[in-house]
Formats: sequence, structure tokens, C-alpha cells
Amino acid sequence: LWSLCRCCECLRCCGRREPRPRTVWLGHPEKRDQRYPRNVINNQKYNFFTFLPGVLFNQFKYFFNLYFLLLACSQFVVEMRLGALYTYWVPLGFVLAVTVIREAAEEIRCYMRDKEVNSQIYSKLTARGTVKVKSSNIQVGDLIIVEKNQRVPADMIFLRTSEKNGSCFLRTDQLDGETDWKLRLPVTCTQRLPTASDLLQIRSYVYAEEPNIDIHNFVGTFTREDSDPPVNESLSIENTLWASTVIASGKVESHGKLFLREYIGLFDLEVNCLTKILFGALVVVSLVMVALQHFAGRWYLQIIRFLLLFSNIIPISLRVNLDMGKIVYSWVIRRDSKIPGVLGNGVVFPSMVLLFPGTLTQNEMVFKRLHLGTVAYGLDSMDEVQSHIFSIYTQQPQEPPAVKGLSLATKVRRTMSSRVHEAVKAIALCHNVTPVYESNGVTDQAEAERHYEDSCRVYQASSPDEVALVQWTESVGLTLVGRDQSSVQLRSPGGHILNFTILQIFPFTYESKRMGIIVRDESTGEITFYMKGADVVMAGIVQYNDWLEEECGNMAREGLRVLVVAKKSLTEEQYQDFEARYVQAKLSVHDRSLKVATVIESLEMEMELLCLTGVEDQLQTDVRPTLETLRNAGIKVWMLTGDKLETATCTAKNAHLVTRTQDIHIFRLVTNRGEAHLELNAFRRKHDCALVISGDSLEVCLKYYEYEFMELACQCPAVVCCRCAPTQKAQIVRLLQERTGKLTCAVGDGGNDVSMIQEADCGVGVEGKAVFSSVFYFASVPLYQGFLIIGYSTIYTMFPVFSLVLDKDVKSEVAMLYPELYKDLLKGRPLSYKTFLIWVLISIYQGSIIMYGALLLFESEFVHIVAISFTSLILTELLMVALTIQTWHWLMIVAELLSLSCYIASLVFLHEFIDVYFIATLSFLWKVTVITLVSCLPLYVLKYLRRRFSPPSYSKLTS
Repeated sequence: LWSLCRCCECLRCCGRREPRPRTVWLGHPEKRDQRYPRNVINNQKYNFFTFLPGVLFNQFKYFFNLYFLLLACSQFVVEMRLGALYTYWVPLGFVLAVTVIREAAEEIRCYMRDKEVNSQIYSKLTARGTVKVKSSNIQVGDLIIVEKNQRVPADMIFLRTSEKNGSCFLRTDQLDGETDWKLRLPVTCTQRLPTASDLLQIRSYVYAEEPNIDIHNFVGTFTREDSDPPVNESLSIENTLWASTVIASGKVESHGKLFLREYIGLFDLEVNCLTKILFGALVVVSLVMVALQHFAGRWYLQIIRFLLLFSNIIPISLRVNLDMGKIVYSWVIRRDSKIPGVLGNGVVFPSMVLLFPGTLTQNEMVFKRLHLGTVAYGLDSMDEVQSHIFSIYTQQPQEPPAVKGLSLATKVRRTMSSRVHEAVKAIALCHNVTPVYESNGVTDQAEAERHYEDSCRVYQASSPDEVALVQWTESVGLTLVGRDQSSVQLRSPGGHILNFTILQIFPFTYESKRMGIIVRDESTGEITFYMKGADVVMAGIVQYNDWLEEECGNMAREGLRVLVVAKKSLTEEQYQDFEARYVQAKLSVHDRSLKVATVIESLEMEMELLCLTGVEDQLQTDVRPTLETLRNAGIKVWMLTGDKLETATCTAKNAHLVTRTQDIHIFRLVTNRGEAHLELNAFRRKHDCALVISGDSLEVCLKYYEYEFMELACQCPAVVCCRCAPTQKAQIVRLLQERTGKLTCAVGDGGNDVSMIQEADCGVGVEGKAVFSSVFYFASVPLYQGFLIIGYSTIYTMFPVFSLVLDKDVKSEVAMLYPELYKDLLKGRPLSYKTFLIWVLISIYQGSIIMYGALLLFESEFVHIVAISFTSLILTELLMVALTIQTWHWLMIVAELLSLSCYIASLVFLHEFIDVYFIATLSFLWKVTVITLVSCLPLYVLKYLRRRFSPPSYSKLTS
């Protein structure tokens, strides 16, 4: 495909300036009317100069980290110093080093990915011929050739294609989340040029509207000045190739950028809040200690020294454990072989309350039903359809059958074979599918296309439904073998080629819910108008019948996507009259779309109903039981998707997102405040009803009736939002958080879900010491100094606490079998203020036992107090970790033994703080044992009694 680079991503193009329209000359970047940035993708959060300041700022903008920074900086003031500088700076430096290394590794990965994308090579058409150019060096106005399966490096206008059918298909799943291919058409004026080099010989330009976030619409014009008269051609979305899309056929191009932001999890915010509470407690305790000294001397300095002295109540090792825990959890999730098959690549796993799934299906359609009113054919009876088709073409092998006149068709009852044949032929003709022939290693592409080789043929279409229908007609004997902009070729079971001329095509739109095509049979000259669409619109178009509504309902309840197929034979005079009115309507400047629709509707009257078709989208593995599990767990499920309304509705039914007992309210398309008000009132009267709403209607409702809409939607058992833009997905998540106050979780399968994932709470994405100072006359003197403080904050306690990431309440199989267990987590008890207060009280109790126990049992040397209390503190820490474990893992045991071994080994080097000879005596051993048992044993007893008389719900299943 030969394409004109129109612009870079809109926000980058305009910077801080107001976006404005632009004029782009073909092949002349130097003529651009404004300055544009380079076509560079940059997903990095920092550059070389901002990396370190940026990382440090993001760390210290939260109170938790800022607290430790101020703590370490205070030690430069002599009056506040409690020990060696390394006592405070080494733990802080270790934490920052871990963070910096992690961020650096992520930045390097982003840099390598960006470099790979920016270095992709494309062909540029110049006056000197075709030259190679990197994606990052593409400029606005360049003529770029994009090959099949290449990423479009920038927003472009489609000028020309090498495909014989004069069109191409585009994969846009990374842009809008839709897996259907999009049909794109070149500019008519440039497609007609004899060669691609002629693009540089003409004097022409493209006028494009100002950049905006609407990826589904585009307004522009193409002008050729050197023709007589000048050629003006309107441009629409069908002529564009957006960045980050991929060419599925022919050649194409575009550019996109993914904006990332610092993601702060809910758990981080809660810990940050609890840190502030602990700091407030430190201030109160420090004031009490100074008050007990009657505010003597420089009491304000004493307050600061006490704050520093009690600083370990907020352990710096917690920061490391949180960061490392996230890394481990994400690694475990990525390696979990069960997760990819649960709900597919567009799903979201629940955090607390709400789920936001995207694609629940594999997007692989299977034809399931052909219904002719009096008879229906399923998968087990398709051979009968095949025999009907075969019998039609074997009876008249020389030429295909034809209906001899419209009046005869309405008066004579057709045979079943004739009815089946008419239905199959209509399905084989009414679509936008294009057969493409590729080399298979034995036959080259040209030969395969010339002989219509079945083994080399691939169907391309903007919808998998269309492909499924055409593949089915092939399976029953009528094969689509060729198509371009003006003709269609079918092959009969006997090998005869049936040629049809395409006179008009009316593509499917969300508003019309139907598509049509007018063709001329080249063998008979008969003109036929075929149409297929949703039953809600086709019911008023086809002739009266008494079975359409009932059978459509039956098929829909089976989860099938139902299409109604109809036809109408036209005389030459009727078609000529229609064409004249249709062309005149398309040339209208005002109300063009309305006038065109009116002309088409004049043709859509009293059409002959041929059949109903039913196709089914194959669900991802275990979707239905998983959604049932989530409902039983009390989790509401919302589905945000880029799919069409009908597709999303069928998917929701088929996946049992909407149960069989629930009604579905399809929110009709609204465009203004009055329509939204009426539709909301109609929706308010529904009860226990699932909601299906399009992105356009959602935008109108949120603009005028945000509170009312969210109130009603949150009461629904399930909500399906279709045709959602990426920004809308993030907006919905944000509104749910604000309106309900509940937690959200979001996971998606492409770049279009990033904003939603980042907005959600979950994106699929304390040990204390407080007693020594009050004993020793309220003096602000530390008991543990130097490496003891560093070791306690890091290697002595970090590994066991970190190993808790391996803990499980119950096995995953049990959790999936009994989803009600999840309701306990909805209460947030593991990190509630009550739980936090309980652990504070436990810390006070254990700190008192350790300190007063050491004072009572030490003999004469102060250093013995340090040895007894610190050893008891380490053992208590290890035992408390063991107390919280629900399911033991062998790595937990290794972590416990490793920490204990590190402490024992380090005693050899700690003779400055601990009497090495004393710790080898029996006296030391029994004193430490007694203190540790008194501090921990009561808690173990309480845990046993609680489990014995008030066990948690999951404990009943562990046996």
C-alpha cells in the first residue's frame, strides 16, 4: 500500500498548542504548514537526565519514604545524632538501590522495545526511486509503502494498493480492542494512476481536520490541482490507516504512542496511611517522655531525639518486602498455566467487588443453524443442504438455474431444493469477504489465483461472522473464489464459475443494523437486491410471516448470533430509477446521510424472506463456570468491549454473563439530552435487568445525567458497554470508584486497555520496640546501635517476612470450587484499622516482655541486656512469622533458618555490641528461651483457641 504520512499522534503533534487542521502535500514534506515533532515512539517514563531525580521524587513524594529520608538527614546534626551515620543511611540506601535497580531494568526494557519499533524499516517513495527509511525518520508528507503484516508507523491516508480488488484489510485490535478486520479503501483519484511513481508527478494535497481522540471518524479532503477541472474528493475513516494498526492484506502504515503513568496500588496507599498513624503515635509518645522530664533543658531537641529513637516502630524493611512481594506475585501470575485459559486475553480478575472483562471469546465463529421457516438444518444435517445444492446444479449442468420472472416467483411454490439454493446463494453473495490467494510452497500466488486453488485461498473480512458464513457456503458446495470492487465469482459443485457484477453495496452500520448488495447475474442479466441484518430491523422490511419473531427468539436464547436474509428481484427500469436517485442523494451537500438513507429505504420494502442464519462464537476455556464462580463470590461483572452491540450482547448471553432468568435492556442510541432523559426513565422501570449500552449513548448519558446513570447501572446484575473507546473504559472505572467507593480490578489484552488497567485499584494489573527509654529514666539513648539496627531492618528479619508471599489459605482448586470463601476478603479484614490496632497491642506486649525480662534476668553487665533482649527480639520475630503462616512451603523453612543462621554467624563480628563469651553460656540460653516463650506462647495459645472455637470459614475445608 502506498500511503501518505498525515500526522503523528495528535497530542504529540500539537504539544501545548491548540490543535488545528493541517494541509499536507503529497511527497513534499518541506511544504508543511506547521512544525511537527519526530515520529518517535517513547514509552519510557524518564530520560538520561531525569531518571535519578524522577525515581527519587516518586519515592519521596509519599510519607513512608520521606519519613526515612528526614530520619537519615537528621543524623548530620550533632545534637540529634544517636549513633553512626551508616546506622540510618545504609538501610535507606539499600531500599533506594533496590528501587533504582528495578526502575532501571524496566526503563532498559522499554528503551529496547521502543528502539526495536523505531528502527523498523519502511520503503519511502521519492523522486530518486524507492529508498529505505526508519520509522523514526518518517516525516509528515512522506509517501510510505507498507507491506502485509507490517505495523503502520504513523497516522496515514490510504492512496494506493497493489491488491487487484482495490482495497485492503486492517487489524486494529491494539488500537480499539476489536478483533474484526477493518476494510479500507484508497483514494479513488490516486488508485487510478498507472504506476506508483505517478504519485510524485501530480500536484495534490490532503486537508485533514484538527487532531482529536475519536478513532472511529475522520473528516478530510483530497485535492488534485493539476487536472482540469481540479479534482476534489472527500475523505472519511475508510481512507485512513491509524498508527499501531497492522496491514492484513496489501500494504499500509501508521504510528501510535502508549502513555504510561506511575501506578500506585491501593495497598501502598493503605500502608502510607498507616505510617502516618504510627508517626502520630511516635509524636505522642515522644511528648509524653519529655513531659515526664518536666520539659527540662532543651526539651524540643529531646522530642526530636525520641522521635529518632522510636523510629524503628516503622520498619524500613517493610518497603523492601512490599516491592519484592509485588515482583514475586507478578512473576507467579505470569507463570501460572491456568490463568491464560480462564477468561481469555481480554479479561479482568477480581480484586474486591467489580470485574471488567473484555473479550470472553476466541473470536472463532462456527455456523450452527440454517432456518427456512418450515425446516431447520443444524450441524448434524448439513449433508442434506449439500445434497440439495448438488441436485440443483446437476439437473442443469450447462448453466445455473434462474428465476424466470418476478410474477412466477411469487405464485409458484418452490421445491425445497430451490429454496435451499436461493438461501445459500444469498449468503454466498451478501457480504464483504474477499478471497486472497497465497503461495503454499508448491503453487505460486499467480497460478493459485488463476486456477482458484482451494489450498491457497484465505478469506479476509471485517467480521469473523462473515468469514464463517462464506466458509459454510463453501462446505455445502457454493464457493466464493473471487471478488474485487465490481464483481464476485462463485464456483458451483460441478466446477462452473458463476459471475456476478456488483452494482451497489450498502455496508453495515450501527444505526442501520443491516447490509445490502445489488448484483447482476452475468449469465441471465437478472438484477437482485440481497440484504441481511438484525431481526429487529428486518422484521419491518420483509413480507409478512408468522415464524420470524418466534424462531429468532429461540435461536438467540441458544446464544447464537442471528441474521435475517432476504432478497428482492429488480427490473432494469427499477434499478436505473433507483441509481439516479441514489447518485443525486450522494451529491447533496446538506443532510447527505439522511437523503441517502431515504433512497435506500425506498428499495427496502416487501422483500422476500429467505432464511435465518445462526453462528456461535467459541468461548474461551471455562468462561461459564468462572463467571458463575464470580457471581457466587458476590462480585458484579461488567464487560467493556470494542465489539458491536449485537456481538457483545450475544457474547454476554453465550458466556452466561447474563443468566437465562434475567432480562436484557438494550439502551437505544441517544444523541441529545432529551433522548437520554426519556431512555433513562424507561430503564428506571426495569428490575433485575442486565444493561447493554453503546459507547456513544454512554457518552451522552455521562455528560448530562452522570449521577442518575451510574446509580441505575450499579444496581444492575451485569452491565455490557460496547463500542467503548479506551478513554471511556478508564472513565467508567473511575466513576465506579467514586460512586460506589468499592474496589475495582481491570485486565486487558491490548494497548487500548492500558488506561483502564492503570485507573483500576488492581491492574491484572510491624514490629515495634518502645520500652527501654522509659526504664532508664526516660533518657533518649538507644539500646541497639550500629549494625544491630541495620541487621534487624534487613538480613535478620527480611527473608521470613518476604517468604509470606508463598502463603495460601486454601488450595486454588478449593477456592474455585467454593467461591463463597471470597466474601471474607471483601470485608478487608486483613488490613483493617482493627487488625492494625491488634498488632500494635501485640507489639507493645512483646516489647515490654523482652525489655523487662532482660532487665530482670541480666546479671551485672549492660552489654548482657543487649545480648539477651536482641536475641529474644530476633527469635520472637521469626516465631511470629511462623504464627501467621497458614500453609507451609519449604522455602519458608529455608527463609527462617537462613535468617537465624545469618544472625548466629554475625555474632562473631558484633563483639562491640554483644559479649561473645556470654552468649555461649547456659545462663544466656535459658534466659533467652524464657523471655521468648513468655512473649510468644500466649499468642500461640490464643491462636489455637480461636481456631478451635471460632474457626475461619476456609479452615472447615482444609481437611
